[in-house]
Order: sequence, then structure tokens, then C-alpha cells
Amino acid sequence: MENRYPMSAVPNSTPQLSPEASKPPKPRMSTRNRLLFFLTAWLIVLMPFLFWWNTWFGRQLSDKQLAEYLQDEKHPRHIQHALVQIGERMTRHDASATQWYPQLVRLASDPVEEVRNTDAWVMGQDVTSKDASSAGFHQALLKMLADPSLSVRGNAALSLVRFGDATGRPQIVELLQPAAVIAPDAGQIMDTSTIGTSIHQNGVVAKLQVSRNVDAPHTTEMRSPITGRLRTLSAPVGQQVKQGDLVATIDPGTEQVWEALRALYLVGQPDDLAAVLPYERALPDIPDHVRKQATETEKAIRERIIR
Repeated sequence: MENRYPMSAVPNSTPQLSPEASKPPKPRMSTRNRLLFFLTAWLIVLMPFLFWWNTWFGRQLSDKQLAEYLQDEKHPRHIQHALVQIGERMTRHDASATQWYPQLVRLASDPVEEVRNTDAWVMGQDVTSKDASSAGFHQALLKMLADPSLSVRGNAALSLVRFGDATGRPQIVELLQPAAVIAPDAGQIMDTSTIGTSIHQNGVVAKLQVSRNVDAPHTTEMRSPITGRLRTLSAPVGQQVKQGDLVATIDPGTEQVWEALRALYLVGQPDDLAAVLPYERALPDIPDHVRKQATETEKAIRERIIR
């Protein structure tokens, strides 16, 4: 039978739905899941803040907190935090700082290097005070010149200059020279940092697989004694080294060089010029203010020669 209707006019018994109506409804997040999501996001933001807040030395401490932090041997950073706060009081000539002076002398022999390092710096903050002089700071700093840590020796020497004492001049000159990283044992170099890499104090420079016990080898990390830049690698990956071999050298960081040059401006001698002159060069890794300070330091030393 002939179809009497054009195709467009043929009745359609199936109802037509709009595209929006044909889509399945979107599942909604339950209230519980929504709360968990917001709680997780809040913790992601909160945890770094709490870590920063607890490790930031600028956070003000009460006298009670200072007393607690100075005795907290399980958390050396708490002791450092307290020392920094005492140092700030000393620079303001705050008389309340004097109650902590015996603690500063005690901490000069603390077993943790970072604590001794901060302590050496703090004891040079208020040398104009008679209390600081009588507290034993001067004698404590003189003993710290023999500390096994280069940074501690350097900070002690810099603080002594504030007392008008040039006894630590050799240690100050040492701050201008590359620091050596020595193999603590015999073994094979397994990994190293790249030459030119910036390294923080105690940052890993190389890893050594100790071969003392063949049946139970272990890996030792060799760390930088200072903050600076990796200058040379004397032992590449795979090389065997003996105990005491030179593995790397670290160029001192800008801040360390700057402080050493400023101190030698006051106490430097002709023999120190060999360590000062390299910092007058126009090199990319020597900032302008360091070059200017090196020039001023050389000038001051030469004027002392003429006198």
C-alpha cells in the first residue's frame, strides 16, 4: 500500500526528550564526604603553617618559655630559638637578658653543633655591657676557638672581635677559604652532588659505601661543614678512597665571606691579604658588596702596615 504521508508527517509514538532531560542526574557529594574534603584541605594548609610557626625563630617567647626551651635537650631547635630571642634582647640592651647569661656560658660546650654555633654568635651581641664581660663570655669564646666545627670556631672568632680581641684571626681567615670534605673511612663513592651546586651546612655532598666489613657494607653520607657552593670533586662516583682522602671542597657562602671580611677590616694583618684579594675579582659568584668590602679590608690592612 502506498504511503499517503510524507516522511516528515509520519506520526511518532515515542515522546521526544530534551538533551538536558536525557542526561542522568549528577551524583551529589554526601554531607559526610563534603566535611571530610574540607577537613583534608584545611589540614593541608594548616600543617605547613604549624611547622613554620614552631620552627620560626622570630616567634616571641615569654620568660617561662625561654627557661623551658633552654633546657629542652631533646629538641635542639628549641634551644636555638631561645638563644636567638636572648640575642635580640641583648641587642636592645634589655636588662632582662642578663638572667640567662650563665646558660649561654653553659651551652658553649653543648654536644649539638648547631646549638654551639648559635651560642657563639649570641655571646657577641652586647659586648658593651659590663654584665656580658663579667658573665664569662670572653673566656667561653676563647675556648670555642678550638671547637671541632669550622662554623663554631668562626662565630667564636667573630664575636671575640667585638670584644676587641684578635686572638681568633686565624679562624676568621679560615672562613674565607674553601672547606674540605674528607672521607671518614675507606670505601667506594656511590653518589655525589654536582659541581657548582649550592649546599647548606650539613647538606649531603657525597655517599660512601664503607668496605671495612665486606659481609655487611653500609653507606655513609659525607656532609658539608659550611653553607656554600660545591667547588671541586676529587673522587667521582665509583672511585675507591682511603680514610682521610679529600673528596670535595666547598666555597664559602656570601654571608660567611662578608662577615669575615668585615672582621679583618678591624684586625687583619698583611699575612691575611692572600685570602682577601681573591674576593676583589669581578666574578659572577662574588656580589658587588662583597667586592667592595674586600677592597676596603685590603685598604685598612695596608694602612696598618704604614703605621
